[in-house]
Amino acid sequence: MFSFREELDINCNDIYYKLRCVLFPCPQLGYQHKIVRENPDFWGPLLVVILFSLVSVYGQFRVVSWIITIWILGSLVIFVLARVLGGEVSYSQCLGVIGYSLLPLIVTATVLPVLYGLHYLCLIVQGLGIFWAAYSASSLLISDELQSKKPLLIYPVFLLYVYFFSLYTGA
Repeated sequence: MFSFREELDINCNDIYYKLRCVLFPCPQLGYQHKIVRENPDFWGPLLVVILFSLVSVYGQFRVVSWIITIWILGSLVIFVLARVLGGEVSYSQCLGVIGYSLLPLIVTATVLPVLYGLHYLCLIVQGLGIFWAAYSASSLLISDELQSKKPLLIYPVFLLYVYFFSLYTGA
């Protein structure tokens, strides 16, 4: 008889490794970042998106379903753009990368309440968090065949994370 995790094909060690790959996107750290793209799963990104929704829910309960909808539709837009640009990427890979790359926004959202009175420092931290998420997603999503068209895909990914963070801030 299979356990619940085996039945749903949930590998906690794999999810933990992918979370570390997203949090530390620099290739010098020795993580195999391609595993996030080449071995997509659904449960890890869903967990990250729900966690971001819970962080955002403070006073704004209606954004939970909206964040999940934007994750699914935003990943579809990024998937279509990547395919049009000539990339060999599947929709599940885009869902996984976009979902996992919300993790830097969760880290940023947990740091912001500590910096409550410092308006300009909050803006800098918000910008860095969005750049961190966009860099992480683009470095995981863009393969060798898209290196020459990298800015054409990074910009929509960046705008998607700006929108995600605007749902958190309410601005």
